[in-house]
Amino acid sequence: MSDVLNVSEIFGKNVFNDAVMKDRLPKNVYKKLKKTVEDGAELDPSIADVVAHAMKDWAIERGATHYTHWFQPLTGVTAEKHDSFISAPSDGKVIMEFSGKELIKGEPDASSFPSGGLRATFEARGYTVWDCTSPAFLREDAIGVTLCIPTSFCSYKGEALDKKTPLLRSMQAVNEQALRILRLFGNTTARRVAPSVGAEQEYFLVDREKYLQRKDLIYTGRTLFGAMPPKGQELEDHYFGAIRERIGSYMNDVNKELWKLGVPAKTQHNEVAPAQHELAPIYEGVNQAVDHNQIVMETLKKVAGRHGMACLLHEKPFAGVNGSGKHNNWSLTADDGTNLLNPGDTPHENIQFLLVLACIIKAVDLHADLLRESAADVGNDHRLGANEAPPAIISIFLGEQLEDVIDQLCSTGEATHSKKGGTLRTGVDILPDLDKDATDRNRTSPFAFTGNKFEFRMVGSSDSIASPNTVLNTIVAEAFKEAADALEKAEDFDMAVHDMIKEMLSAHRRVIFNGNGYSDEWVAEAGKRGLPNIRSMVEAIPALTTDKAVKLFEEFGVFTRAELESRAEVEYENFSKAINIEARTMYDMASKSIIPAVIKYTTQLAASISAVKGACPEADVSTQTGLLMEASGLLADTKAAVLRLAQVTEKAAGADGGIAQAAAYHSEVVPAMEALRAPVDKLEMIVDKELWPMPSYGDLIFEV
Repeated sequence: MSDVLNVSEIFGKNVFNDAVMKDRLPKNVYKKLKKTVEDGAELDPSIADVVAHAMKDWAIERGATHYTHWFQPLTGVTAEKHDSFISAPSDGKVIMEFSGKELIKGEPDASSFPSGGLRATFEARGYTVWDCTSPAFLREDAIGVTLCIPTSFCSYKGEALDKKTPLLRSMQAVNEQALRILRLFGNTTARRVAPSVGAEQEYFLVDREKYLQRKDLIYTGRTLFGAMPPKGQELEDHYFGAIRERIGSYMNDVNKELWKLGVPAKTQHNEVAPAQHELAPIYEGVNQAVDHNQIVMETLKKVAGRHGMACLLHEKPFAGVNGSGKHNNWSLTADDGTNLLNPGDTPHENIQFLLVLACIIKAVDLHADLLRESAADVGNDHRLGANEAPPAIISIFLGEQLEDVIDQLCSTGEATHSKKGGTLRTGVDILPDLDKDATDRNRTSPFAFTGNKFEFRMVGSSDSIASPNTVLNTIVAEAFKEAADALEKAEDFDMAVHDMIKEMLSAHRRVIFNGNGYSDEWVAEAGKRGLPNIRSMVEAIPALTTDKAVKLFEEFGVFTRAELESRAEVEYENFSKAINIEARTMYDMASKSIIPAVIKYTTQLAASISAVKGACPEADVSTQTGLLMEASGLLADTKAAVLRLAQVTEKAAGADGGIAQAAAYHSEVVPAMEALRAPVDKLEMIVDKELWPMPSYGDLIFEV
């Protein structure tokens, strides 16, 4: 029994969590820190040294030698600089020290991270600032044991240079406005309302040796060439299928690593595509959920290497099979246990819920472009709108029950009943009858209500969930504020709130759609409704800097105009750089590996034809000749496409300005890449497998 894993013993063992703080900090210090964490009170700097000392002792006892301010710059991944605990040696000895100043503030080079013009190259100073609402943790790896302190990252002038700072600002905004809504309904117990999030994470696993034979996977995270194998996901036999031993061993190690770090990893299963899997956590506060999702992605990659595999987080690593996303399950919960998105058994009578729902519908309709932009990245351009992910059109699924309530309110002005779920009868005597939910689910909706939360399904698998949650928090805060501003002045609250709900639902119900979001009919219908259909990242980015967006974010102190403009610039640059790398990788692979392999194949084929004709002049070599002609024609097409790709890539690289350059890569380089891939994928089906210079799709997704 010694090998039995006791989850309760290892969970959170490497986290400086509330239990550890309560045990190690003086009572008065603990209370002050707790007040900051729970109530959002300003941090008392006087306690920093005491907390730092306790944190250091705890970390060193567990083998830590270094600490780092762990932050999330605009690169989309985490960053860190390690410092040891040792102080200046004296008499040949060192003392292990860690001060409150070192805990609270760090100073990485701000000019070396993306800033979109906020920082000039010569302006290097930037600060990392301790976020005490997300607990410090210990990371164990080949470096040793490192104390990781979650921090915000800002410039010398105070501009946010990271994902966390705007998120924290948006949490303040939605908390303030949500409390106003609760107070209108007589709730005097709630002191704080916080968004809760559970981020489901999809990923692919491939054999590492095969991965290392694919330059496209190494450099770009996705396959730039590849013909479909005879079997893909048509039989739908991988989804929820039995987990293979090698994958199971990997998942087991991932869970152990995550549980030690306090990440509440809950669900694991095979996803739809071969070699695709999913991990889902339990809901938690959005700030910690964002940090934990970064830890999840890092852990998935790290542990894969130990098992001789590579973890692919790209949104579309393989053409022709499902890509990967992460479903951002978002809700609002007060510290007294009130879930603002809980409709109850009779939602038609739950006026507080209906007001909250109407505000969210309004927010999503008014700011669909911002919500779409929050999920925009280079990889997601390959996924959104395909038959595996939400379309690029933002719509809301509410289900039959809530849609019926809204229909009643909008048509008659009164909602008198709520549809019930009924009973599910299987027709098998030994199986119990079950209570059905009042509403089915809809996997084609980008923003779906699923009981007591909304599931935003657009977010890409490699992306941080900070941006979509920052947008969600802020747009909902705006809708709450406008509602509270009006209702707080109302002479007859009951009448005013009733009229407001009806008016908001009537004005914004165009965004509600319960049907098949994948259908062509919906695209046409959405156009008639005036809903935006933003198909690409380049088309989405301008939403950040509209007057509407600037007014929204500045009103709630989430972003300044300069911060929004900088983020738009960073995103244009990221798109251009990513496509440039992909184009250069395609050129390299085609020129150095694929074309030489095809030449070798055609040379051998031509020699075979000559040998056969020489040995037997009457032999029918039409099949070989046909293959030679086909391969030679495709080879010529490939060479021409390579030259064309080189030309348009050079032209795009020379374009002036972030917008112009990104547009050039999108409109010219991406089509040229597709034009190169087409003949190469056909050649893969012709050329001898022994001569083909890289593992095939079948090798990658079925042999792991």
